[in-house]
Amino acid sequence: MTGIELLGAILSVWGVWLAAQRRMLSWPVGFAACLVYGWVFIDARLYSDTLLQIAFALFIAYGWYRWKQNLGDDGRVRVAPLPRARALVNVAVGIVGALCLGYTMHTWTDAALPWLDSALTAFSLVAQWWQDRRHTAAWWLWIVLDTLYVGEYIYKQLMITAALYAGFVVLAVIGLRAWQKAVQKEVASA
Repeated sequence: MTGIELLGAILSVWGVWLAAQRRMLSWPVGFAACLVYGWVFIDARLYSDTLLQIAFALFIAYGWYRWKQNLGDDGRVRVAPLPRARALVNVAVGIVGALCLGYTMHTWTDAALPWLDSALTAFSLVAQWWQDRRHTAAWWLWIVLDTLYVGEYIYKQLMITAALYAGFVVLAVIGLRAWQKAVQKEVASA
């Protein structure tokens, strides 16, 4: 499975780097990464992560559409603010999703880490939703989640994936800075 895991890692890094640069190509590259990682996670019995890859594939279609509707003159997506009330609702949905999925995985599967995997899955969906909606806050959440994923994957001995997620932390910091800079530039020009 190491070769497939490596391919998924390469596609994932490329897709996240493109997203950090606010490039449309991030979406098809991300879709390919979802397909590859779906197999990796099934093999590792990380079923919530497998479901996450399916959900990400659906979110990719939505995000691709949303970003196409909000391109700037430079061909990059414009960043949008995240209202506090919407953020709180989305976090509450993440908590409920984590508890429901965790209970399901704990009760009816042989999932290796049902509660942690489910919480990371639920909040990854929140982060992806925010990214699809063009909110800088997505990068803050990805930094936290990716750091936790590193530990999960080390525990499951998915070392390539653990290294990938450590790289995602770095890419999320780069994305955060790039998107913050874009917001400052938009504010200055307005």
